[in-house]
Amino acid sequence: MQWTAQFLLSAVSAAQFPKAEAPEIAFLGRSNVGKSSLLNALVGEKAAKVSNTPGRTRAINFFLVLDERRARKMVFADLPGYGYAKISKSISAEWPAFIEPYLAMRATLALCICLVDANIPPRTNDRQLLDWLRAAGRAFVVVATKIDRVSGNQRAQSLAALKRALEVDEILPVSAKTGYGIKELWRKIGEAGNRE
Repeated sequence: MQWTAQFLLSAVSAAQFPKAEAPEIAFLGRSNVGKSSLLNALVGEKAAKVSNTPGRTRAINFFLVLDERRARKMVFADLPGYGYAKISKSISAEWPAFIEPYLAMRATLALCICLVDANIPPRTNDRQLLDWLRAAGRAFVVVATKIDRVSGNQRAQSLAALKRALEVDEILPVSAKTGYGIKELWRKIGEAGNRE
C-alpha cells in the first residue's frame, strides 16, 4: 500500500482545526523524540520538517494522507513536543488552550501515537500524558523510537523498563532510520482508521 502526504495547515486554536472528514492519527511526545522523522518514514517522503532545534513545532500541524489505489484518506496530526526546558513558559502555557481541546473533543481522532525514546528512561511527563489519555478514553499505542541505537539485551531491558514505568502491556519499537517496526505501526494505524 502506497501512501502519500501533503501538508494541510497549522493550527494554534480550535477554530483553525481542519474540517473533520477523515480518521485522524495524532502523534505526541517529548521534544526531540523523533515525531517528524517517524511521520516522514511512514509516508516515505519528507512531509514533516525535521528540525535540529527541539521544541520548534508550536502548533498542531495537519497532514492529509492518501492511499491512491484504494481511495482512502486519513489525517496525521503532529502535535507540539513537550518537556523541552528552553521553550518559554508563556508558550507552554498556551498549549492547553488548543492541544487539550483537540485530544478531548476531536470527533474523528481515531488513535494517539505516543512516542518515547528507547535510549532514555521514561519521564514523568510521558506517564502523565498516558494517564490523561486513559482518563479521556482515547485509544493510544506507545511507540519506542530510535530503537536502532539500542542493541541486544539492552533493547529488551529498555523496553521492559518503559512498559513497567508507563504501565502498558505493549510497546512498539520502531526506527525511522532503518524502517524497523514501520510495517507494524501502519497495521495499527490502519486498524484504527477502519474503526472510524
